[in-house]
Amino acid sequence: MVSQNRLACIYDTGIVAILRASSSKTLSQAAQALHAGGVCAMEVTLTTPGALQVIEQARQMMSEGIIFGAGSVLDPESARAAILAGAQFIVSPSCNVKVIELCRRYSIPVIPGAYTPTEIVTAWEAGADMVKIFPANVGGPEMIKALKAPLPQIDMLPVGGVDLGNTASFIRAGASAVGVGSSLVNERLLNQDAFSEITANAHKFLQEVRKGRGIL
Repeated sequence: MVSQNRLACIYDTGIVAILRASSSKTLSQAAQALHAGGVCAMEVTLTTPGALQVIEQARQMMSEGIIFGAGSVLDPESARAAILAGAQFIVSPSCNVKVIELCRRYSIPVIPGAYTPTEIVTAWEAGADMVKIFPANVGGPEMIKALKAPLPQIDMLPVGGVDLGNTASFIRAGASAVGVGSSLVNERLLNQDAFSEITANAHKFLQEVRKGRGIL
């Protein structure tokens, strides 16, 4: 049930914000700004120096309704370390079945990365909650549409090159949600404490998701 509640946050908003913050204070402020704009799922990439400590400290500052995940998780050892630090979901750029198995063992939502139909089905059969289609900018929305035709049962999260100009198209093509990085939160915004701009960006992306779902 806990796992499903966390996934509901992603499905409802259609956005996973990908953050690369070097301090827990900055991460916390960015997360609050995103949440004010309607985004509730935040992914902190493990390629960020001190990412586990940042996640652990930021979790203690968070208000209810925000979920933190760890991204760029390549192996089960990293996945377990992230979970112990407080990560509430795990995202990977690749399909490592052992990572999926570990997350299932601890009821942590897991979103492995894949690109080909074989990789996508392998991840799904191993127990993935969603499959990250990466890099999505190579095939674009048309690739998502092509993949969903024979694989309508698999929830897909395109990541890589997602911006305001193509978010609605990705959703319309069949994506359950999109992962958004620098188009939503980037180093310039964080360095300038431009949190009101981050909130505005979140609003705009949510509007594009709704447009893609035919709500607007």
